[in-house]
Amino acid sequence: MSSSARPDDFPIVVEGLTTAFGDHVIHRDLDLKVRRGEILGVVGGSGTGKSVLMRSIIGLQPVEHGNIEVLGEAIVGEHADDEIDIRSRWGVLFQGGALFSTLTVAENIEVPLREFYPEISPALRREIARYKVMLSGLPDEAADKYPSELSGGMKKRAGLARALAMDPELLFLDEPTAGLDPIGAAAFDKLTRELQETLGNTVFLITHDLDTLYEICDRVAVLADKRVIAVGTIPELLALDHPWIQEYFNGPRGRAASAVRSRAKAMDKSADRGA
Repeated sequence: MSSSARPDDFPIVVEGLTTAFGDHVIHRDLDLKVRRGEILGVVGGSGTGKSVLMRSIIGLQPVEHGNIEVLGEAIVGEHADDEIDIRSRWGVLFQGGALFSTLTVAENIEVPLREFYPEISPALRREIARYKVMLSGLPDEAADKYPSELSGGMKKRAGLARALAMDPELLFLDEPTAGLDPIGAAAFDKLTRELQETLGNTVFLITHDLDTLYEICDRVAVLADKRVIAVGTIPELLALDHPWIQEYFNGPRGRAASAVRSRAKAMDKSADRGA
């Protein structure tokens, strides 16, 4: 890692990443640095490898070439150490929640606790699980329900509760609002921002939801042409002339999301003046 990319500043550093499925190259020479304490939105068209990038960072996806360092440790690359295990320092919400169907919500949350802290008593694990249920915005009784008894939005929150089980420094969210109605999506966005501000973690958030990008993301990384073509705030991205960026952010949905955000800011300013 270069001196300008200390883990304190950049808990995730990807350099020269190439991934492929057989002859089909997904990423080629991809670079990305994620700043500590930010919510980074990751966007891109279908097939650009957003989830593949996340899975590569957490060591679930083999890579062809490149280096990935997480929290100062080499995950892949010439300096990777197979004995290093920092999985307890991150949490992951996969698409759809990926809950174990035969376990209750509380038992799902206890899974990482059992793996990394087997010495913890069952009573303490249960207490931690119920606290994470509350932290995710679920009612207390949800702890004893099975995934099949939950709505789509509740499954997302249950998956988030499990991702938070270990008090992670890094939180990976893969399409967390996909399939939710606008009210449910907005509530999940608010929860994500509140948790980030309270816990101080760094959030790597894959999404196609423009409202999410405008509402809670500090910066946005754009995947296109098999690499990250730009990283910045939405105003910074809008200043670029790449056709996909312009089509995405200046299309009908992008303009609608921007207008909603502008109205919300105007209302906030009006309320401040009234106070």
